[in-house]
Amino acid sequence: MQIKEFQSEENAGERIDKFLTEKVPELSRSYIQKLIKEKNVKVNSTVIKSNYKVAKGDQIQITIPDLTEPDILPENIPLDILYEDDDILVVNKPKGMVVHPAAGHYTGTLVNAIMYHCKDRLSGINGVMRPGIVHRIDMDTTGSLLVCKNDTAHQILAEQLKEHSIKRIYHAIVHGNIKEDSGIVNAPIGRHPIDRKKMSINEKNGRNAVTHYRVLERFGEYTYIACELETGRTHQIRVHMASIHHPLLGDCVYGPAKCPWTLQGQTLHAKILGIIHPRTGKYMEFDAPLPEYFENLLKKLRKMS
Repeated sequence: MQIKEFQSEENAGERIDKFLTEKVPELSRSYIQKLIKEKNVKVNSTVIKSNYKVAKGDQIQITIPDLTEPDILPENIPLDILYEDDDILVVNKPKGMVVHPAAGHYTGTLVNAIMYHCKDRLSGINGVMRPGIVHRIDMDTTGSLLVCKNDTAHQILAEQLKEHSIKRIYHAIVHGNIKEDSGIVNAPIGRHPIDRKKMSINEKNGRNAVTHYRVLERFGEYTYIACELETGRTHQIRVHMASIHHPLLGDCVYGPAKCPWTLQGQTLHAKILGIIHPRTGKYMEFDAPLPEYFENLLKKLRKMS
């Protein structure tokens, strides 16, 4: 169970469910309304209804119950292992694989696969649903992903992630011809104000997000780029590149609804992962080769340009 408390300041007259949706963006508005109905939201120590309108100075408390977690079972799913030792595992995640179990995806995930491969040698910091997982990449993004085999390694690498000292370079193909050879997108990212399944540039409620990009090749209508993450927000590269009018090829969420190529989601690959090893203290860098579909697409674009 988690309890969060807020004091309203400039939100007078706003419905309580809307107020909490902005304050707790990881929860959907419908779920917040459910919590209100179940008397898990109080204002000034009093249970309220979902049509309550916030007044200046209100003390608001929301109780978020623990989720009932299903049993996650090991599955014998082949892994493309880039590196492994007693502390960490680095895998090259294929396209279409979900990283950790969630509603609708309790089998066939990377977690199911690493539980089989590592047996009981996984960190438990993120609980049953995400054992060993320090960071994640989208289902249709491929490439390097780090897994921790013990809590000490997890804590050290989570701190590196928090301090932005982990090197993460992605390769992508975007719509349009990027004229400059390199650039920086510095724009906060938060939940989309209307579509809660999407992220967006959100100046009011977003978190700091910085992406550095450089051009690798130009193909007229498309550009092959490398993006280095300074921060690691959900869908960061996809949202940032779309915000400068160069959405990722194949990304029907943030780009054109129809893709001129037969693709499964966005052309985005986590190519380079660099860390300070949690035990040795030495810098290590891993390079995940581009997947076959990505290489074939580049060949086609080179022939056309």
